[in-house]
Amino acid sequence: MDVNNKALPVIFSLEGLVLTPQERSFFSEANPLGFILFNKPGTRNIESPDQLRKLTDQLRECVGRACPILIDQEGGRVQRLKPPLWRQYPPMRHFGELAAADMEHALEELRFVILQLAEELLDGGINVTCAPVLDVLTSVTHDVIGDRAFSEDPEIVARLGLSVCRTLLAAGITPVIKHLPGHGRGSVDSHKDLPRVSEPLTVLEQTDFAPFRSIVKSEIGPAVWGMAAHIVYECIDPDHPSSVSPIIIQDIIRKQIGFEGLLLSDDLDMDALSSYGDTADRAKLSLEAGCDIALYCGGNLEIMQKIAKSVPKISAEALKRLQNSADFPKIAA
Repeated sequence: MDVNNKALPVIFSLEGLVLTPQERSFFSEANPLGFILFNKPGTRNIESPDQLRKLTDQLRECVGRACPILIDQEGGRVQRLKPPLWRQYPPMRHFGELAAADMEHALEELRFVILQLAEELLDGGINVTCAPVLDVLTSVTHDVIGDRAFSEDPEIVARLGLSVCRTLLAAGITPVIKHLPGHGRGSVDSHKDLPRVSEPLTVLEQTDFAPFRSIVKSEIGPAVWGMAAHIVYECIDPDHPSSVSPIIIQDIIRKQIGFEGLLLSDDLDMDALSSYGDTADRAKLSLEAGCDIALYCGGNLEIMQKIAKSVPKISAEALKRLQNSADFPKIAA
């Protein structure tokens, strides 16, 4: 994927199955870093393999480069490419349960599934998937995460998550590990409310942070992207969720976990950020806090126009992280 120093540090979305003339003109002028696609009942961007490929080609024509095009393709209930035109994949909890009994069997089955998933993404012109979920399950984990997560065992989460990342990268898909620094203790849905986590830092370090640290310290660490959660960690920053917290991004995600890759905010349209102004305000705050890229999934053109006016051009640090990610397959080869 191309790296462009004139791009806006945003991932935008669109309203329907085809680009409107207004969207085409706006995207060409605004030059977002990339796009994210959705497929929800009665809405959005995906109808058939042929339509999807035409749409991703047109989006890249708008910005004049091989830009990132993202999707949430995890398996289970969170996959935007759905049957009957695409395969149905198991939730990641399935592989965690297999791993508890037989790790090698779980890894073998998981690699096969992820290669199938990657093939379908590439056929559709998609080169980034917002997966794997590296959140560690707990007794209070909200169903919004639920079986999207591998396990309550950080070691199982780390081992299976590393396999997913390696397999995706080998196939030509960039993984986005989420939700940094851990969503497993969130007891409410951040789409609707702001989760707060009260556990002490020593507990978080040993459990929630561990899978992310394992990926970061591996040979693929520079190649993966990350997504910051909309969650307050009271022992670190009681006033702000991680996606808009300089303390959490710099001290925890960057330093303690050691993540040096491209960091995206979670979707800025979620109600967890309702006290942080409109979506354009949230985009600016997330970038100022240390996120490299602001993610907006709502597809509203007027809101995207406001975001485009509120954010600066992409930073030199974000460009370096993008370049490190883009160079990884060459290094690996």
